[in-house]
Amino acid sequence: MPDLVRLDIRGAVAVITLNRPELRNALSGTAMIDALVGTIEHVSRTDSVRVAILTGEGTAFSSGGDLKQLRANADLAAREPSRVVEWYRGGIQRIPLAIAALEVPLIAAVNGPAVGAGCDLACMCDIRIAGRSARFAESFVKLGLIPGDGGAWFLPRAVGRSKAAEMAFTGDAIDAEEALACGLVSRVVDDGELLGAALDLAGRIAANPGGAIRMTKRLMKEAEHGTLASVLQLSAAFQALAHSTPEHSEALDRLMKKVKAT
Repeated sequence: MPDLVRLDIRGAVAVITLNRPELRNALSGTAMIDALVGTIEHVSRTDSVRVAILTGEGTAFSSGGDLKQLRANADLAAREPSRVVEWYRGGIQRIPLAIAALEVPLIAAVNGPAVGAGCDLACMCDIRIAGRSARFAESFVKLGLIPGDGGAWFLPRAVGRSKAAEMAFTGDAIDAEEALACGLVSRVVDDGELLGAALDLAGRIAANPGGAIRMTKRLMKEAEHGTLASVLQLSAAFQALAHSTPEHSEALDRLMKKVKAT
């Protein structure tokens, strides 16, 4: 059985690929969730990695939930609804928690449809780049469901409250160009150029000191819910650490040499 999630570490860049193309990279099932969460945690622990890319094998980024699993959940809920709560908490909700704890920036290279939980997975990432064939749909409502994986938290932060409400209440899909216009993605490229564009961006991020990258990401995460005073305090503490690093001293020396040469 092939790995459900592939990990390819290229120097300071980790490429994470959902590898379930026969199910359009559906996120359902304990094995798939364990594989993705385990890979993300491994990347976070790998000090040499400074940035990660998340993409899908085949023609889809992720179709979200597997219909067979959703049918089984509906049958279970009819008998024991309390067990469904635990199924979500011990299942797919582990993914946003793992990504939130990931210390390095995560780029979504959206190579096709990102539907339901797949759309939310893209929104969990720090940066999103889309191929022209990408489609995004917060489609839970069309199945009589709600975004049980945290989409109500992630989507408004990605596109704003009004656009998020439109997507969530209609369940309608938007194409890559509309995703660019509403800020869901920061760039749209031809499908054949998608991974290359993601790797280029990752390389420009990874060229910077790893400690500064990780601390900057943590500050941005804290700023989502912290007060100005608390974020300033944490910024001062992180900056004290950054000032003491050899990377900072080396960068200052390089700049001083450039100034003296002009």
